[in-house]
Amino acid sequence: MSRANVHLLGVLWLFWWLASIGEAQIEYLTYKDPKQPVATRVRDLMSRMTLEEKIGQMVQIDRSVANTKVMKTSFIGSVLSGGGSEPLPRATAEDWVNMINEFQKGALGSRLGIPMIYGIDAVHGHNNVYNATIFPHNAGLGCTRDADLAKRIGAATALEVRATGIPYVFAPCIAVCRDPRWGRCYESYSEDAKIVQEMTEIIPGLQGSIPANSRKGFPYVGGKTKVAACAKHFVGDGGTTRGLNENNTVIDWHGLLSIHVPAYSDSIIKGVSTVMVSYSSWNGVKMHANRDLVTGFLKNTLKFKGFVISDWQGIDRITSPPDSNYTYSVQASIEAGVDMVMVPYKFDEFIQDLTLLVKNNIIPMERIDDAVERILLVKFTMGLFENPLADLSLVNELGSQEHRDLAREAVRKTLVLLKNGKNESAPLLPLPKKVPKLLVAGTHADNLGYQCGGWTIKWQGFSGNSDTRGTTILGAIKSAVDPSTEVVFRDNPDSEFVKSNNFEYAIVVVGEPPYAETAGDSTTLTMMDPGPNVINNVCGTVKCVVVVISGRPIVIEPYVSSIDALVAAWLPGTEGQGVTDVLFGDYGFTGKLARTWFKSVDQLPMNVGDPHYDPLFPFGFGLTTESVKDLVARSTSAAVGVRTSIFTIMVTLIISLYLTG
Repeated sequence: MSRANVHLLGVLWLFWWLASIGEAQIEYLTYKDPKQPVATRVRDLMSRMTLEEKIGQMVQIDRSVANTKVMKTSFIGSVLSGGGSEPLPRATAEDWVNMINEFQKGALGSRLGIPMIYGIDAVHGHNNVYNATIFPHNAGLGCTRDADLAKRIGAATALEVRATGIPYVFAPCIAVCRDPRWGRCYESYSEDAKIVQEMTEIIPGLQGSIPANSRKGFPYVGGKTKVAACAKHFVGDGGTTRGLNENNTVIDWHGLLSIHVPAYSDSIIKGVSTVMVSYSSWNGVKMHANRDLVTGFLKNTLKFKGFVISDWQGIDRITSPPDSNYTYSVQASIEAGVDMVMVPYKFDEFIQDLTLLVKNNIIPMERIDDAVERILLVKFTMGLFENPLADLSLVNELGSQEHRDLAREAVRKTLVLLKNGKNESAPLLPLPKKVPKLLVAGTHADNLGYQCGGWTIKWQGFSGNSDTRGTTILGAIKSAVDPSTEVVFRDNPDSEFVKSNNFEYAIVVVGEPPYAETAGDSTTLTMMDPGPNVINNVCGTVKCVVVVISGRPIVIEPYVSSIDALVAAWLPGTEGQGVTDVLFGDYGFTGKLARTWFKSVDQLPMNVGDPHYDPLFPFGFGLTTESVKDLVARSTSAAVGVRTSIFTIMVTLIISLYLTG
């Protein structure tokens, strides 16, 4: 055999050997085969993972400390954007996609190529992102009692989140706020557990509706236009003493089950992928360390099969003061049943501590395996292994007109009419669009940030009109009225100015500044200055409608007698036209209070059914109006009826006169 032939045979043998190895490799990686059952893929991948790789999956870090090297070498399972954490100011959908894909490439470059899952707070639309549609906060949505609306908002939010390359949202908040002094009360749909249960229909909107043959408790995400959802904050976060954020909820087991648990049962039945643990305590035991409730009840009794995630630095706060014994916090939270920890910065310390706890047999390997199996189950179920990288196919969904129209509809349905006229026979609303001159006044009339509230662009929200795109209430008024109507705006007019201008009527828009979490805790629940002064100066002089922009009921009783019409508009978001649609009668008022409006903060906490219940406006209250179109139609119909009756009477008289001769 010639040397050339030997060389050729050698080359051919090498190619055959490489091909064989390649085939074996493909066959070997069962977890990468989408045709295999999810349980088989999880089992196969788990069998290949080292302790280091497993613990990496349990870590969630903020984007500010993430990079491709960290993702690859620390096997990080998840990255998040905290409130206001963005690639750059006014980042586009493409900017978000590019950033997230870079992190993902680092994760895919690790030994086993396990994709990371990127999460973000999308609690009233895709609220961290410039130009996204900002929907009303949950406090308003509860007043609609419209579960289908919640589902449609979930679907729209999922599309906008996916447009930026993100597959996971920390929503919905299913807290039952029992005291409006709580700074997160606007994240709650209602003080009533039944309404909160109904509004969990947002979960099928976000994730997709579960197939008919689904097993109870298993997570479900229906493809690339849907996202993994997160029911939060487990459990009792809305029931803390005096409404103090992250405080202690003192309630017996029956009370917890009847008030704070029902929405979790519904969420699990609907296939929610993750559950976030609350900062708060139940009867003195921190929820992040409560094994009886997290493992015993949530996982074992309610059969939740998705993964449990901590809140931001939630495990640090197990100790008092926070972070005083981090190793203990790691141990207590993981033993309690927390599967993924929102670290979010000092991930090296977390990994080191958890590794030592496992190697020293303090935390059993079974607990680590349970956590990682749950995380992988969600990742496989949502198709993250098949489609780890985002593309730009959905970028036009961000802030689309269709979604803004939906948000406008939502605003209309959230509005609650609390008063209409100083007596029932003289209603002020709906307002006429054609008048010589009207006044718009108040701190919140021309402030998009105030209108949207906290958790918008920045964690604590913003002030002004430049941080995102939308329509202020003032802008909506100018668009709604007749072109001949002069609209005059003053944020804080004095009474002489009001008297001297012969306004037909005034629209006063006042309320709370934006806030989030503990910064929103309030013992006084007063509107921001100069709101009371504006009401007194304007409503004492001209017919006025006061629109209250707030995340909860606030002190309004001292001013009600001077106000002609009073509207609770909650935190409506970017689509201010929804407010004017109803003020001017294009649509009628339909909203009903989802929480009790108190007379005085001294009455709090006060919820429907309490023995001392004496509200200013009770739970379920809300005046209704007809649209101008319906009023005209009814008037026309009535007029036709009157004319017919007169004609009938005339004919009857003539016949009777004729017969009596």
